[in-house]
Amino acid sequence: MALEDAKSEVDAAITRKGHRGLAYENAFAGVTSFLRRSLTKDLAGVDLAVTGIPFDQAVTNRPGTRFGPRAIREASTLQAFDRPYGWGYNPFDAFDIVDYGDMAFDYASVAEFPARAEAHVAGILEAGAACIALGGDHSVSLPLLRAHAARHGPLALVQFDAHTDTWADDDMARIDHGTMFGKAVKAGLIDPARSVQIGIRTDNPDTMGITVLDAPFVHDHGPAAIAARVREIVGEAPAYLSFDIDALDPAFAPGTGTPVWGGLTSAQAAAILRGLRGLNMVGGDVVEVSPPYDPTGVTAIAGAHVAVELICLWGWTRRPDAGDGA
Repeated sequence: MALEDAKSEVDAAITRKGHRGLAYENAFAGVTSFLRRSLTKDLAGVDLAVTGIPFDQAVTNRPGTRFGPRAIREASTLQAFDRPYGWGYNPFDAFDIVDYGDMAFDYASVAEFPARAEAHVAGILEAGAACIALGGDHSVSLPLLRAHAARHGPLALVQFDAHTDTWADDDMARIDHGTMFGKAVKAGLIDPARSVQIGIRTDNPDTMGITVLDAPFVHDHGPAAIAARVREIVGEAPAYLSFDIDALDPAFAPGTGTPVWGGLTSAQAAAILRGLRGLNMVGGDVVEVSPPYDPTGVTAIAGAHVAVELICLWGWTRRPDAGDGA
C-alpha cells in the first residue's frame, strides 16, 4: 500500500483528504509541513495543532532559531511514513493532527511579540485543539505558558535543558531566553513543587523551588530512574513539556545558540520521554534549533523526533484504548 501511495502522493500538506493516517510521498519532494500533516488554519474537529514560533531576538549568544520551525518541518518528512517507534500506538491514526503553520508578527515590533504569541496559542486552545510549538528561542515558552495556564490553571513544568532559565529578572516586560521560567514562577503560571528540570549543566544557585535532575545525575542513574522521578514529582497535575535542544550534548545537537558539553545523548532523551507516558501533558514546545550552526541538519532531525515524542506523549492518556490498562 505504501509503495503504491508513493507513486501517486505529492503535496499531501495541501492535497490530503482528512487529517489522519501516515503520508507516503517522497521525503525529498513536495510542499513541506510537519510530518506531511494538512497545512491548514481550519481547526474544526482538530485534536492537536503544530505551530511554528520563528522568533529569536531574545538570545544571549548566537541567533538563528527563527529558521528552526522551517528546518524541523523539513527534517520531519523522513518520519512521515513510519509509525512512531516504541509507543505501541499511532497517534496519527488515533487523532486529527494538523500543521497550523507559523505565527505572524512584525519582527521589528519586538515588545509586541509576547502578547501576540500568547494570543496565537490561546486561539488554538480556544478552538478545542492542543498545541505543540516549534521555536524559536526559549523566550517563546513564557507567552505559551500564559496561554496554557489561562486554560488549565498553574502547570507542572517538565523542562529539558542545559540551563535552568531562572535567572533573576523582575522586569516582566523584558524579553530574555534565560529568565522566562523564573518569571513564570513569579507570575503563578507554573507550580515549582510539581516542576522538574532535566539535563542542567550550568550553574545557577536559585532554582526557584524547581527540582533539578542535572546531566551528571541522568548519566549516573539512567533514563528509567529519571522518568520515574519526574512522574513522581508531577503526579496528576496538568503538565507543559518544554524541550530546549541544548539539553542534548553538542555531539548530538550542534546547531543551537548556547551549546554546553556533557549533555544528554539522543538515546537518553528518547528513553526518558517514552518513560513519561501517563503524564497529563496539555501542551509543549521544542525550541532553540538553530540551523545556521549545523550544516548536517542533525539538530533539526533531533528536534523533529522530539516533537513526535511530545505528540505521542500527549496522546497516550487520550488514545482510544487508554482505559484498557495498556
